[in-house]
Amino acid sequence: MTTANGQTPAPFMQDAPAVISTLGTDAHQGLTSEQAAHNLNQYGPNAFTKPKPESMLSRIVKTAADPMLIMLMIAAAITLGVNITRAMAGGHADILECVGIFFAIALSVTITVVMEGRSAKAFEALNDINDDTTVTVVRDGEVTLVSQRDITIGDVLQISTGDKLPADARLIESNDLTADESALTGESVPSAKATDAVFTDPKTPVADRTNMLYSGCFVTAGNGRAVVTAVGDDTEFGKIARELRAANTGMTPLQEKLAKLGKVIAVVGSIVAALVFVLQVARFVASGTASFDTISEAFITSITLIVAAVPEGLPTIVAACLAVNIIKMSKQNALVKKMVACETIGCINVICSDKTGTLTQNRMTVIEAYNAPGRALEKPEQIRNRMLLENFCVNGTADVTFPGATEAEAGAMPEFIGNPTECALLVAAHKAGLDYRIRRERATVLHTYPFSSETKSMTTVVRDGDGITVFAKGSPEKMLDLCAVDAKTRGEIEREIAKFQAQSCRVLGFAHRHISDKDADTAALDYAADRAGLESGMMFDGFVAIVDPLREDVPGAVERCRKAGIELKMLTGDNIVTATAIANELGILDERHIAVEARQIEEMSDEELSREIGRIRVIARSTPVIKMRVVNALKAQGNVVAVTGDGINDALAIKNADVGIAMGIAGTEVSKEASDIVMLDDSFATIVKAVHWGRGIYENFQRFIQFQLTVNLSSVVVVLASLFSGLAAPFTALQLLWVNIIMDGPPALTLGMEPIRDNLMDRRPTRRDAGIVSRGMLERIIVSGAFIAVVFMAQSWTNFMGGTAEQQSTILFTLFVVFQLFNAFNSRELGNASLFANLLRNKVMIGVFALMFALQVLVVQFGGAMFRTVPLPIDMWLKIIAVGFGVVVLQEVIKTVKRAAAAIRARRTANESDSQQPHQPIALDLVD
Repeated sequence: MTTANGQTPAPFMQDAPAVISTLGTDAHQGLTSEQAAHNLNQYGPNAFTKPKPESMLSRIVKTAADPMLIMLMIAAAITLGVNITRAMAGGHADILECVGIFFAIALSVTITVVMEGRSAKAFEALNDINDDTTVTVVRDGEVTLVSQRDITIGDVLQISTGDKLPADARLIESNDLTADESALTGESVPSAKATDAVFTDPKTPVADRTNMLYSGCFVTAGNGRAVVTAVGDDTEFGKIARELRAANTGMTPLQEKLAKLGKVIAVVGSIVAALVFVLQVARFVASGTASFDTISEAFITSITLIVAAVPEGLPTIVAACLAVNIIKMSKQNALVKKMVACETIGCINVICSDKTGTLTQNRMTVIEAYNAPGRALEKPEQIRNRMLLENFCVNGTADVTFPGATEAEAGAMPEFIGNPTECALLVAAHKAGLDYRIRRERATVLHTYPFSSETKSMTTVVRDGDGITVFAKGSPEKMLDLCAVDAKTRGEIEREIAKFQAQSCRVLGFAHRHISDKDADTAALDYAADRAGLESGMMFDGFVAIVDPLREDVPGAVERCRKAGIELKMLTGDNIVTATAIANELGILDERHIAVEARQIEEMSDEELSREIGRIRVIARSTPVIKMRVVNALKAQGNVVAVTGDGINDALAIKNADVGIAMGIAGTEVSKEASDIVMLDDSFATIVKAVHWGRGIYENFQRFIQFQLTVNLSSVVVVLASLFSGLAAPFTALQLLWVNIIMDGPPALTLGMEPIRDNLMDRRPTRRDAGIVSRGMLERIIVSGAFIAVVFMAQSWTNFMGGTAEQQSTILFTLFVVFQLFNAFNSRELGNASLFANLLRNKVMIGVFALMFALQVLVVQFGGAMFRTVPLPIDMWLKIIAVGFGVVVLQEVIKTVKRAAAAIRARRTANESDSQQPHQPIALDLVD
């Protein structure tokens, strides 16, 4: 799709007649039907190019590209090939191992694909957009309704208050028209439009182009006509959508860490397996027993080692854990579109947030009113100045729909229709107990002088009983000039006004004049021409301070972020005065951090931005390009970055962030499409809840990774030790898969559902470059794995448990399983806290332990033919349980010693401190 202006100046750089001439249209007649059809064919429909939906095959391939899954697929394929060769040669072929591995792979891929598919469907339901909206245009000299998709370049739009703009357009006629462009520019105050404005700088920001209207924005006041200059992908809205489709987001921190872990396991496992294969073949050659059967057996043994080394269940458990938490988070109003995002958000250390609609309500609100006669400040609900309230109601054209008193509507916000400032006044009147609709019905409006940038005021003349009342509102200076106010009183009022302006409040003044029929011949007054006469000798009624207030839950949420070590940066389209005021109110700015304008960022090189980004907390007049640069600079320094927003202007940064967060109610379709998580209640506090959930998920990942790696380490050690000591392989292929998938899977999954600790938001986030296996975890994996291997081999060599020769392999198999079941309890605590302190916190795990143990009993006692086991007597079961519990005793002893050592160190530090200083409570190292 191409633009219509070619090499000619952009529409905002031309006057209206030049744009009309360039586009070959007519300001009054519009396009002819033939021209419209030709342009529609040339420029295409007024719709965005939809991305090609991802096929099921593509989703499966992408999910299966996990390094550990790839390694397992290679191992299974090679094993299958060897067994097929054996079968063709007339030998024994055992494909159970291959089937088990492929089953684990299929299960992991299925869970991920199904859950992300469910989230995608939920998202599509959230963005159910009606494409059949009709638009009022002028064609063939007649005003007609046309489908939004059929709007084309050169069409003349007829627009009025409340209209949503279907395309980008150049104003050609305007009657006090203003537009809410916050979704595109981030600017919370409606933009006053001017037909005659012409700009010479091609880099004029979108927010400053007062002669243009943009797709997706709303007309808040006035009416006019505009000629369409861009449609579909060529609109400002569409350009951002197009860039989103081309954006490459890269890997999340979790994906990076799991990939790194998978690579380490793959390399180490492959080296060990290759070494074992070479040594076995060398031994066969040396003894003269080398043959296809012995060499293929050595190869199968090596593959078995790889299976033992790779945590087959890990991808499945990760997918299942994420799937369960997606459902839980959706119940907390956080719709997760990408599974890994529900963990990644727990690692963020920087949030780049839009202001309007995210931190603030994007809803102008009267916070104070100055009652001039009483010389007092009043809250909206306290206003009793009748003339002030009357002015709110009749001197304006906006409407507000207030929620009903039903339970379903309780807590709902009023619906604004028209100018947001006028709507704020109507809400204030409502709070004061006045129904503006009744006041309007009783008042007969004789004439209205609409607001303009020249007069900075609006005046309405109303027939009122025995005369007329002239209501005026506008800049407080203008209102004071219209009134007879002595210097002392005016100085007092101006000081009050200055206080609110310093807080970045919008201040609006009000005045009135009543002209009685007895005082003048009101019938002879020229309401439409004698504005100066009507506004002379007015009485100043007061002023109001209006702001776009913070969302109620934002200050507390920002404080929680601060305690959690998360830095909040505000990137807003508002001016720097407003942005700084909000930042100060939130406590974002201090003596070490600064607020800057986007143009200052534009003048910086990438290196300069990298040096300064740590000091910058607020960026005013921010643009999509600036937001992208900031996000990239932060990520390059190793930060894990979340971007929140609701507007079109936020979408690129949302897409490029580690976690993109959009608002579900106020958010634009583009911002939601770009996001990883959608906040269904538009609450910043829900973002903080999601961070808490994410940290808990990350910690639970560590729990089951510790558990799984202990299983795999001990498996590898006992297999190697058995081979090099001349003993038979300790497990059959099916037994090894039973341990690695069935017996380990459910306990690992319950570790992934461990209740989230309340104090997770009291510590700093995990660094991006930190390994998912911490030093403490590695120590416990090695100690527990070594203990299990030593006891296992001791039973192999000495039979200290006293079993018969027939029972030996069954005892070893069962002992190994029981070790792992007990070790799952060890993995519940990542630090030095005793597992018995919170034993009942995860009751599901106790039930799973009992179920898995019961399954093992059934396999041993009744599954001998398949698993090559023999039944064991009760006394042997008791011995196995007692020995298996030893891994718990070992870790509890180690943790007790560590807690004691930590307490001694803490007391020593306290004793060495200045005796005059109050001592801090002793803190034990209970977590890594």
